[in-house]
Amino acid sequence: MDWRKVGAYAAVAAGTVAAAGATAAAARVATDRQRVRRRSRRGDAMEFGTLHVPAVTVPATDGVPLHVEVEEPDDLEAGDRPTIVFCHGWVLDLDCWHYQRAALRGQARMVLWDQREHGSSGDGSPESCTLDQLGDDLKSVIDAVAPEGPLILVGHSMGAMTVMSFAAQYGDVVRDRVVGVVLMGTSAGDLVRPKDPLALLHPWLPRLGPLVAAARRRDTDPRTRAVARGPTSSAKYADMTDEMIARSRDRALWDFAGNFVDLDLYDALDVLPGRRTLVMGGTKDRLTPFRHSRRLAEMIDGSELIAYEGAGHMMMLERHEEVTAAIEGLWGSAEPAVRSGEGWPA
Repeated sequence: MDWRKVGAYAAVAAGTVAAAGATAAAARVATDRQRVRRRSRRGDAMEFGTLHVPAVTVPATDGVPLHVEVEEPDDLEAGDRPTIVFCHGWVLDLDCWHYQRAALRGQARMVLWDQREHGSSGDGSPESCTLDQLGDDLKSVIDAVAPEGPLILVGHSMGAMTVMSFAAQYGDVVRDRVVGVVLMGTSAGDLVRPKDPLALLHPWLPRLGPLVAAARRRDTDPRTRAVARGPTSSAKYADMTDEMIARSRDRALWDFAGNFVDLDLYDALDVLPGRRTLVMGGTKDRLTPFRHSRRLAEMIDGSELIAYEGAGHMMMLERHEEVTAAIEGLWGSAEPAVRSGEGWPA
């Protein structure tokens, strides 16, 4: 991760500290107006953030309520097809899968959920905000809403780390049920060096809470455009990312930051379903540089590396048609094996 220039989402979220009092209030009003104007210019047929179904609340093993939405297929005979489970990244929420959800709606059974301290899910203690716990949370979600049948696990950034953590803890479930994995814009380790800004900053983030909160009420869009998207990608994808970051909770920023400093998920890679694992990376990703995707693909025997030239970190938005097609291909190719009862390739 290019922490020499930015403290990743810490820099995006913190930005320049806003003035207090009336000045901050005026800035918030101006920021809200800017976001509304940008939203109106997008022209999407289905407005970002509007694709929802009634939620299910799934309790985590430590009691934290997890917000889960399940999209059922129109074909009632489709129960033997894989369920696709989507896991979002740090300071994002389940809306990041907007385009994939819109394209696959009515076809595939999809599970979308907000990770703890994100979106509509509840807060845990700072001590519970670990990758081990996120992997366990994913197990709770699967047990509650997809207890049987084949699974395809799709994760972006920290969400892909959640998938890897799940694999490390529940290898038997992966071997028995997981027929496809997508790891997008992520890393299994060696992401942050000891002297990188995030490594130095993260212990102080809770103490800087009021300043971070004030800064996050300002318009972070220029910084989001610089950090989270590729240089040639449409500005609207930065707008969407900015909306999710702006509505995320301050505590999620500092409670999870330490996970990236001592990240080590390499032991999970041998458990993943080799020839049915897709590793996706943007060649202009400044948060999890493409070399991390390349390394993952090299370490997961038989996996396929997909490089999105010029894309940044938010490839599910920036290159949504290509990403959706890859996920749909993985899902579609699994269906015949489900129907015929054949075994899954390793």
